Amino acid sequence: MGFGRLPVRIVFAAILVVVTASAAFAERRVALVFGADRYEAIRPLANAVNDARAVEEALDALGFEVFSEANRDLRRMRRALEDFAEDAAGADVALIFFAGHGVEIAGENRLLPTDADASSLEALEASSLPLEELRRTAAEVADIALIVLDACRNDPFGVSSDPQGRGAKALRLPATVKPGLGRLGRAENTLFAFSAAPGETAADGKGNNSPFTTALAKYLGTDGLEIRSVLTLVQQEVYERSRGAQLPYVESGLPALFFASQASGELPERERLLLAMADVSPQMREDVERIASDAGMPLAPLYGALIGGDIAGLNREERTEKLREAAASFAKVRDELRTLRSGDERVTALRRAAEEQLALGAFDGARAKLSEAANIDATSRETLKANYVERTLSEAATHYLNGGAAAAELKYQLAIADYEKAAALYAELEDKDVPAEDMHQEILALGALGSVYMTSGNVGASSGAFQAQLMVAKRRASSDPANTGWQLGLSIAYNNVGDARKAEGDLVSALAAYEAGLAIRERLSTTDSADTELQYGLSVSHERVGHVRMAQRDLAGALAAYEASLAIRKTLLKADPGNRTWQYGLMFGHNWIGDVQVLQRDFADALAAYEAGLAIGERLAAANPADSLLQHGLTAVLTRIGDVRLEQGDVAGAIAAYDAFFAIADRLARADPGNVIFQRNLLVLHQRTGNLRMEQGDVSGALAAYVSGLAIAERLAKNDPNNSLSLHDLSLAHGKIGNTRAKQGDIAGAVAAYQAGLVIAERLAKADPDNGQWQGFLSAFYFKLAEVGGDPRANYRKALSVLESMARRGMRTPSDDLSPDLLRSKLEALDTLEAAE
Repeated sequence: MGFGRLPVRIVFAAILVVVTASAAFAERRVALVFGADRYEAIRPLANAVNDARAVEEALDALGFEVFSEANRDLRRMRRALEDFAEDAAGADVALIFFAGHGVEIAGENRLLPTDADASSLEALEASSLPLEELRRTAAEVADIALIVLDACRNDPFGVSSDPQGRGAKALRLPATVKPGLGRLGRAENTLFAFSAAPGETAADGKGNNSPFTTALAKYLGTDGLEIRSVLTLVQQEVYERSRGAQLPYVESGLPALFFASQASGELPERERLLLAMADVSPQMREDVERIASDAGMPLAPLYGALIGGDIAGLNREERTEKLREAAASFAKVRDELRTLRSGDERVTALRRAAEEQLALGAFDGARAKLSEAANIDATSRETLKANYVERTLSEAATHYLNGGAAAAELKYQLAIADYEKAAALYAELEDKDVPAEDMHQEILALGALGSVYMTSGNVGASSGAFQAQLMVAKRRASSDPANTGWQLGLSIAYNNVGDARKAEGDLVSALAAYEAGLAIRERLSTTDSADTELQYGLSVSHERVGHVRMAQRDLAGALAAYEASLAIRKTLLKADPGNRTWQYGLMFGHNWIGDVQVLQRDFADALAAYEAGLAIGERLAAANPADSLLQHGLTAVLTRIGDVRLEQGDVAGAIAAYDAFFAIADRLARADPGNVIFQRNLLVLHQRTGNLRMEQGDVSGALAAYVSGLAIAERLAKNDPNNSLSLHDLSLAHGKIGNTRAKQGDIAGAVAAYQAGLVIAERLAKADPDNGQWQGFLSAFYFKLAEVGGDPRANYRKALSVLESMARRGMRTPSDDLSPDLLRSKLEALDTLEAAE
């Protein structure tokens, strides 16, 4: 698996070996392994001794001389340490492993022997073994000391432990005794590895071994990997398998590299991913864990998409959207791998193996399994014509699955290649008698191909794929008109075509496609009004029609479509008020209606619509405070409310809405400073605030707001110097400051601001001479400079030249306030003035 750019240090993304076998085993290695599960006075454990045996076997295979002790009381544990110090003296590497109960008392880590007495704090202190004794013994034996504990360090005197965890039973003790364990200080020449983070519980496991020991035994012998990297693998394996519930802790004071095993080649894909995961930032981890939990999926595939899909450098909102896309793609291909079966058991087995690889985040491994399955079908269909159709369908389905695996890693070109192969194979069977299930699979494959093309920006190819999907869906639906599933599939195909046509700018064709899909859904919903998914889909179809009519400025048609959609969603929510998806839909439905009413100058109804949407959004946001997309949606509604209140002359109401907007936008921007959208929200808000202050006559307050906006605009333009929107924002910010300086009578300041904005405006206009907005903006800057005395004659002429050029090319001037006639009159006035002088 190839990993993309990550804006954090990834040291181990592709580890190669740096030592030889002879160097690895020249030293003397010794280990003392403890396991305790037969506790006399506290809760016994199921797997601790099993864990000790598993680690003993792993160490023995690596050339360690292992001394093992099982179910020892305190006296025998101390005796074992004394014997180890004597028998292992002079070794190069000493490792001590303990599996069993562990606690922290007043800042000191202690291990519990089988005779640990938890009747009181004093009794427990007297009957437990300080971790320091293990460290001291290991340090006496060898220059390199490794202390590995698979034990819970939760204080047994706090709340009761997890029955599946490694903690002792609770006692009532003073509040000064705190549960959990603080981080250890760095100990010279010693590495500590604990099975859970400080203060957290380590699971005992449901099988024969704990999760920590399972991972430790698995990776301890990884060829050619230094011990700290081995433990990183263990950390991330436990973290991923527990879906974020348990993260082992490592503190290293080793001065040199220690390799447990001999040299080898590059690490397998899963291990490379685990090592790369260790360098993912806490914020990204939080996002991955939340999205994986929402999708009910393992963590590894999402980390694979984060790293392999090269999306870690995106801002948080964009990255979250991509991770959700990857999660949806993973869930889809996982379900299809489980349900799609082949007549060849080898192919079915390879698909199952691919599913296992996907769950581990090993996308290359999964695709390799699916490619192998496709090759089996391809070879068979070429040599055995009798099963040509069956094998072709099986091969096509496998390529479809392989495309889904690539899409789950956000590898769009790989996905396109496999979806194209699937589509071509299905096309070979166009004149054959294909089972209904497989024809449905063809429709899905063409839809997936169109979607990936659309996501990757190839709208033309997307349109072609969706058109092909529509043709197959029509053929299937006409063969069985009473089949609701086929009719619904045809409606979806029409919507896909509409999406593509809309993206191409062909609104007429888009509307025709959407209305065809809408007609089908209306017919289906009439026959099955109790199907809530069908009803919600109908509301979405109305909304699609509304969007196109809005773009065509058919405001009455748009409003009718949006109101039809809203009515359906209101009815659905009466039956299921807690449905979050429907609540989202209702919120946006109110907003769309408000947008139409604003354009109709119906501000009272628009305000009512926006406030209804805001009320829903606030309830959703209160229940989901971590959802930044929802919070961002609230800012959009608050902006609309503020603007409408201004139109109504309600300045105080507008300020209140903008203040609420600012509180959310500022919080989002601080939480994710790299998010361009959140930062631009703040910029827009500062400019709106400045505009409002200017209307109130508060010129100083307006200038302060504009200066705050300018700082953001400068930062955004610096971070993305080729982004025309960021440059336009920066130019506009300079222009607003120039206007304000001029209002204050600061002519020098106004000229400086206008000149700074003009430099950017000239660059934009030169880069895109057909962009009427940029050209009009340029003429406005020339005009403003002339108005404040910045070489008036030259700048009036430049402004006039731009507007005349626009008129010759049929481009509309940006404003009635700035026209060629106005500029000519300005020049004539200058001529008159000069003549009089």
